[in-house]
Amino acid sequence: MANISAADVKKLRDVTGAGMMDCKKALTQADGDFAQAEKILKEMGLAAVAKRQDRATENGRVFVKAEGHKAVLLSLSCETDFVAKNDDFKKLGEDMCDVILKKGYTEVNDELKGMVDGLIAIIKENMNIARLQVVDVADYAATYVHGEGAVAVLVSFSSDKSEIFENDDVKELCHDLALHAAAYKPQYLNDKAVEKSYEDEQLSIFTAQVAADEKLASKPEKVKEGIIRGKLSKLYKEICFEDQAFVKDDTKSVKQVCQEMGKKYGAKLEISSYVVFQAGLN
Repeated sequence: MANISAADVKKLRDVTGAGMMDCKKALTQADGDFAQAEKILKEMGLAAVAKRQDRATENGRVFVKAEGHKAVLLSLSCETDFVAKNDDFKKLGEDMCDVILKKGYTEVNDELKGMVDGLIAIIKENMNIARLQVVDVADYAATYVHGEGAVAVLVSFSSDKSEIFENDDVKELCHDLALHAAAYKPQYLNDKAVEKSYEDEQLSIFTAQVAADEKLASKPEKVKEGIIRGKLSKLYKEICFEDQAFVKDDTKSVKQVCQEMGKKYGAKLEISSYVVFQAGLN
């Protein structure tokens, strides 16, 4: 039987990240063989992973990365806020984004699940891939992650002159619009993107509100219709990205600041798409 020293245990812990007692147990079982001890630890960890898979994962972190004309947004969930802020958990998400973009993955697969299971085996807390979305980028992408990975945003921009995105003013505006999306979390890009069923539902609500208002009872139907449409327009200014008041100048809409920036440099500047991920939401 090999003599297992504290230094041997520490060395195995540094390599694997496993607990001291688990390292000592693995080295003892492997009779001091480091390679065999690592294998034993991995087997122990993966067996423990299955036991943890039913634990609730209500905390987490979101990630975003853009590369060329592709971008990925990833949401990882975990059991505790402590692990959500852990450097290894953060690195896992970043590494997964790299793998997704490099290999062209568009959905969760065994390799990505294996990466998560590997960290579960070390940290001993349940984790899941809550959400994964790969996005086609038009001409330019602005990304932003708020706080400790609470919100991740991707905004894709297009222009009839792609060289406009080499300008620092334009890059700054694109970044500011990613911040805007993180702060206001628009539901739709513009009124054209709103589902008809949702619009019909809101119109029904506004119609009922106008009908119940005694002050409007004597008003002509045309006036009532105008009030209903006005309520819908106001709603769109709250939920549609392009119609929202710009976070850095609420006298202008997001669409207006894009048009003004484009005009300044003799080009069209438009938001082609956007995605907002929030930690803890599937």
